[in-house]
Amino acid sequence: MSRMNMGSVMTKEDHARQKRLQSFKDALRGYLFLLPWMLGIVMFVAYPLIYSFFISFQKVGVKNDGSGLKYDFVGMDNYKHAFVVDNVFPVEMFLFMREVMLVVPITVLFALLISILLNQKFKGRMLFRAVFFLPVIFASGQVLLELFNQGQGTLPLVERYNLADVIYDVLPITAAGTVMDLLGKFVIILWFSGVQIILFLAAFQTVPRTTYEAAQIDGATPWESFWKITFPAISPFIILNLIYTLVEQSSNPFNPVLSHILKNTTDANTGYGYASALGWIYFAFMMLPILVLVFIARRQSKRTGVTR
Repeated sequence: MSRMNMGSVMTKEDHARQKRLQSFKDALRGYLFLLPWMLGIVMFVAYPLIYSFFISFQKVGVKNDGSGLKYDFVGMDNYKHAFVVDNVFPVEMFLFMREVMLVVPITVLFALLISILLNQKFKGRMLFRAVFFLPVIFASGQVLLELFNQGQGTLPLVERYNLADVIYDVLPITAAGTVMDLLGKFVIILWFSGVQIILFLAAFQTVPRTTYEAAQIDGATPWESFWKITFPAISPFIILNLIYTLVEQSSNPFNPVLSHILKNTTDANTGYGYASALGWIYFAFMMLPILVLVFIARRQSKRTGVTR
């Protein structure tokens, strides 16, 4: 009897050992697929980031003999200069963050509405899906800048119906200025919604059709089905799109903060050290809302019982 028990224990241990071995093989296979990307990150991303962080505490200049760069350690002076001496960077950061708080939700909301329409069954819907995604492929940063400089990013009805005067009469000056900036870039904002539309369309496919059929049999209206079935199912994708749009807005060519950072790289009085400090400050400001969204996503996954 004891031998039989010992044999069953060994069998369980062997099974557990095989399961751990299989998990290790699966993880190793995954890491092998990721290896080229990990090497690329180490070579082309990690080193520049570390170097940028290092020189953010330095005053970088050119050696007298022109043989290379010289570094003078200044501690936190570059970071203090950004808020105490520089009278442009704090203002640009405030205006940009205010614009982001308005642009990001509008972009995600527009993508959600368009994806709901494109998810319906009608002739030519694949063509319309391609039309909304094509700007993501062709509209590079330089193309967008050129179109914007030619005045192609604004809505014609703003000037035709003189909406600027109406907006400034109705809203406070600061809010009206933000709305006018938004309208001035509205067409370009729509061009940045292609990826979000695709993600929402993918989210709709995660809801089984039988769920809607059961709700319809129970007498649920399409409006009730959306809020009680569709919206809870796609809520993780809403957070994902908010994060994606936030990252996209932080790196678009119309970002005044990035222009100010690039301007300081060639300034003899500031240089690469101060520009690197500005970059890390900007990174910290942009990471704060991203971390908040990630925290909300994790709380939501725990509440729904989904582990990530």
